Amino acid sequence: MQAAPHPSPLPLGFADGVFPAGCPSRTVLDHITSKWGVLVLVALSEGEQRWSDLRRRAEGISEKMLAQTLKTLERDGLVRRTAHPVIPPRVDYSLTERGYELSALLVPLVAWAFDNAGDILGEQG
Repeated sequence: MQAAPHPSPLPLGFADGVFPAGCPSRTVLDHITSKWGVLVLVALSEGEQRWSDLRRRAEGISEKMLAQTLKTLERDGLVRRTAHPVIPPRVDYSLTERGYELSALLVPLVAWAFDNAGDILGEQG
């Protein structure tokens, strides 16, 4: 694999803003780059899904962790929860506009990880 020709410069003022421990962006980064946060956001980038669909897609996630992840992403304004007044209860999850904006950045990252995982993990063995 070839290295990038030049390092990508950080935007002016960015380095001083994101690296300090108290920076709010670090909290947001923690929410969206957790293992489950990324998978839920990428799954929802394909459109509205029900709880059970998300649970199946993110293999290995517990009900508690899925609930926590969805609540966090909803509180952050990235995921929309729509409860339908039917019996049995039905809840759908979808991305907000901000969530779609973010997923457009995450999908290439996840694709890169998928494409390169074999080489990277193969080098460790």
